Amino acid sequence: MRHSPVSIYFDLFRLACESSMVISLRMMTFATGGARAASEAQLMLVEKMQAASAVMVGSAFAAAGGKSAETIGRNAVAHYKRKVIANRKRLLRSR
Repeated sequence: MRHSPVSIYFDLFRLACESSMVISLRMMTFATGGARAASEAQLMLVEKMQAASAVMVGSAFAAAGGKSAETIGRNAVAHYKRKVIANRKRLLRSR
C-alpha cells in the first residue's frame, strides 16, 4: 500500500497528542506521590528502554533487509503508538 508522503506527519502529530495525554496522566500520578507514583516511575523507565531497544533492533534489521527509510519510520511510529495507547488506557483505568 502506497502512502502519501505527508501522512507520516499526521501519524506523528497523532502520536504527539496521545503522548501528551499520557504525560499529563503520569504527572498527576507523580503529584500524588507514594508507592503508586514510585511504581509508575519505575514502570515508565523500563517501558521506555524496552520500546527504544525494540525499535532500534527492528530498524537495524529492516535497514539490513533493504527496507526503505519511510517503511522503517512508519514501523517505528506504529510501535510507539501501540505502546502509548496501551499506557493511556491503563492510566485512565487506574483513575
